[in-house]
Amino acid sequence: MAKPAAATAAPSLTLKRRLHASPAKVWTAWTRAEKIAHWFGPADTVDGSVRAELDVRVGGRFRVSFQTARGEYHEVGGVYREVVPDRRLVFSWAWHSTPERESQVTVTLQPDGEGTLLTLTHEQLFDQAAANGHRKGWTGSLDRLEKYTG
Repeated sequence: MAKPAAATAAPSLTLKRRLHASPAKVWTAWTRAEKIAHWFGPADTVDGSVRAELDVRVGGRFRVSFQTARGEYHEVGGVYREVVPDRRLVFSWAWHSTPERESQVTVTLQPDGEGTLLTLTHEQLFDQAAANGHRKGWTGSLDRLEKYTG
């Protein structure tokens, strides 16, 4: 007998942020390795520690690594599933330490006056603890992105 949908649904999170930059500028920050290196990572990411390899096309792969102030090394990677310039980016997401825990990230960019409304949805997370950790990490990244593009 199948479990009820609510019991099997994987946790997800959605974050929204209004950025004082055009969708094209925000898109570039997400899709150029030399740009993502300036803002990616949680609040305690060591400046200059982010390394990125991005092949931004459907089926292309990415890998990003960083170090935290506590000396922890993290590396994440995945495959781009949808690429709509200046509008939408969808990619798989798996930490190198737990590659079997693949999830999906969707970033949408919507023009908003002279800025951009960014919506980030991270779905199919392993459990609520992973969702909570990713919420904290993405919040730090979006704070850093806001400063970088603002």
